[in-house]
Amino acid sequence: MKQVSVIGAGTMGNGIAHVFAQCGFKVNLIDISETALQNAIRTISKNLDRMIEKGRISEEDKKSALANINPVSNLKSGLSGSGLVVEAATENVELKCKIFRDISEFSDEGAILATNTSSISITKIASHTKQPSRVIGMHFMNPVPVMKLVEVIRGYDTSDEVTAEVFELSEKLGKIPVEVNDYPGFIANRILMPMINEAIYSLYENVAGVEEIDTVMKLGMAHPMGPLQLADFIGLDVCLSILKVLHEGFGNPKYAPCPLLVNMVTAGHLGIKSREGFYDYSGGTKELIPAGRFQKTHSRSK
Repeated sequence: MKQVSVIGAGTMGNGIAHVFAQCGFKVNLIDISETALQNAIRTISKNLDRMIEKGRISEEDKKSALANINPVSNLKSGLSGSGLVVEAATENVELKCKIFRDISEFSDEGAILATNTSSISITKIASHTKQPSRVIGMHFMNPVPVMKLVEVIRGYDTSDEVTAEVFELSEKLGKIPVEVNDYPGFIANRILMPMINEAIYSLYENVAGVEEIDTVMKLGMAHPMGPLQLADFIGLDVCLSILKVLHEGFGNPKYAPCPLLVNMVTAGHLGIKSREGFYDYSGGTKELIPAGRFQKTHSRSK
């Protein structure tokens, strides 16, 4: 396999394109937005520059990686010739199912069709294709160029051959693949999101403040980042979407999203991407927000 196609030029898509291109694969990076494609190439270039500064790659390595990436705004032409297609669009089930109907129609016969979904059923996505045995989950972690794990999720019909090939490809990227079966949230988010949700509930119920909650988990549990800061980094809208998948998929109230999270997403406070979440990022740094803003009851100003 010499060429892959990555659908979606956002944070995850450009990271996935980056690692494939850096490992010598030709990559068609597909997005309907020319602006998103231009931003993706700039982001990849900056990330490669950071790697040069740290002595991990050379200037020639950077040029070679960028030369391997072909930005494409047309899905049909962008899929031609690729042995692997990795979809990295927004975490929305209807959108992903539509994309996979199109991928199934336009991709080369025998291509592996992978989704980077972090929680949505691989089996459901595969049901919208002509060859569900060739559909699989490749859940990369963010930031993709840095994080080693790839959750490899088998749908109900995913073949052993496709699974083995995806394992081999992941290892060629310098990643560590872990096989997981197809149930809501898989492993990473089935464990992570309830922890984040419980941290939000603890804030909402005024058990402790943002800084205190994050400090306890960093210093007491050796987490590199506290759960509320991590939620900001992931995106509060993404956290809410995954919790809804868990809640609907299992029908268990323990996965119900905290009302504070729902309100914050409704208000457009999504974390780093909107410059405000559990912390304020508007000044270019991470600053605390007054605790009263997050509590279940608010006192009226006099």
